[in-house]
Amino acid sequence: MAQTGVQILFGFLLTVVFTPRFADLPDLDRAVYITTVVLGAAATGALIGPVSFHRIVSGRRLKPHAVVWASRLTFVGLVLLLATMVSALFLVLRVATHDSFVPWLVAGVAAWYLLCWFVLPAWARHRYTTGD
Repeated sequence: MAQTGVQILFGFLLTVVFTPRFADLPDLDRAVYITTVVLGAAATGALIGPVSFHRIVSGRRLKPHAVVWASRLTFVGLVLLLATMVSALFLVLRVATHDSFVPWLVAGVAAWYLLCWFVLPAWARHRYTTGD
């Protein structure tokens, strides 16, 4: 699901530069946009990586290694997706409102993402994993 979502987000981000309003963006907003696109590209690569890894090593008796690397790439991809989402939200809200509350709102959303994507799974892993 994250893989498809990041691909759609990245595709959308690529189109923004071709809109007429892009030329009017201040330098800070352009920098945030460029950062967002680069983060989106990196997240896309990391989240698609496990598929490529699996296809290339399939049938080579490397399943335990493939699972470990897929897990690592997915984790990195989620971190990069988090950064992409926060950066994109920051840019959109800055352009839409120009208000000083934008960083606080974005920080709240980022905290929600961290809770849902990392804190709750880590808590469940700790809480329900036995010491076998």
